[in-house]
Amino acid sequence: MNIAAIPSPTESVWHVLGFPVRAYALCIIAGMVVATLLMEQRLRHRGAAPWVSLDVVVWAVPFGIIGARIYHVITSPQDYFGAGGDPVKAFFIWEGGLGIWGAVAGGAVGAWIAGRQIGIPLSVLADALAPALPVAQAIGRLGNWFNNELYGSVTTLPWGLEVHEMDSSNPGHAVMIDGEPVTRPDLYHPAFLYELIWNLGVAALVWLLDRKFKFGRGRAFALYVMAYTAGRLWIEMLREDTATLIFGVRLNVYTSIIVFLGAAIYFLVVKGPRGYVIPIDATDTVTEADSDVSQVDVTAATKGADRKVPVAYRLVDEEQFLEYQRTGVVPEERPEEKAEDPEAVPATVGESDKPADKTSDEN
Repeated sequence: MNIAAIPSPTESVWHVLGFPVRAYALCIIAGMVVATLLMEQRLRHRGAAPWVSLDVVVWAVPFGIIGARIYHVITSPQDYFGAGGDPVKAFFIWEGGLGIWGAVAGGAVGAWIAGRQIGIPLSVLADALAPALPVAQAIGRLGNWFNNELYGSVTTLPWGLEVHEMDSSNPGHAVMIDGEPVTRPDLYHPAFLYELIWNLGVAALVWLLDRKFKFGRGRAFALYVMAYTAGRLWIEMLREDTATLIFGVRLNVYTSIIVFLGAAIYFLVVKGPRGYVIPIDATDTVTEADSDVSQVDVTAATKGADRKVPVAYRLVDEEQFLEYQRTGVVPEERPEEKAEDPEAVPATVGESDKPADKTSDEN
């Protein structure tokens, strides 16, 4: 029995000075801003200079959008190359159609390029982003609510979603009859809301476990992928909108299973402590801190007008990072660090496998 239906907006596009302003785009932008700020804080805790996150974003976002569009076109080819399809519309990204896994893959390529330029390994960037990305996804799902999309099957639960018939001749607006929006006769599972709540739970899970276990070498990001795909799997099975099917099952269900297994294997096989970075050319910089990383002031890196922007970074473990924080002197390389490291980027060295024996309180 429905106690209180969840209403849906009747408009998702507004015109300001003749230009369309789309709710979905605003939600995506808001999500990216929040994720950037969260990633920025985590990168500073790992030793990066202020606003390194922006160097990553300017590469990751465009590549992510391109990847998301490519994934959508590949998994929905009938819309562009089937009967009545228009291949040119594959480039009309403003008409909608983005795939999360294409966004993650494309964004990873962009982040890797940025990491090569600033001298920070992709694994450090990925682990810093791990709890921030699901927060961005949660905010972005509000755009689906505005668009009256991403809902599931008919339900009699108390939180059934009202869905409007949207006007194809007036995109972004509900069909109106006698001044009233036309609502579909039933109530539906609010799949967008399920995923929004799940994503926030994923963010909390990754943040808490990473804070406790100090994952390194991309394992925090792998944990995010596992947690997200577990939720996406059951949410995807609730949806009834048009999608590519394989043996009667939505393509994204298979994708979720495959990606989950890949992330789980990576998480179990790859080991290593959390990585920190120190500037290789800033031996004259001293940051006030005591013997615990939790006491490192995330704004300390911005103090001092004469602070230089590092030309590159060196990857170190927590003990070396603490030493640098205490003394301001770049610690000498250990013999094992001089071996070739698969994560190495220009001007960086490998991670030590020595486990850290101190704790940090990263917020």
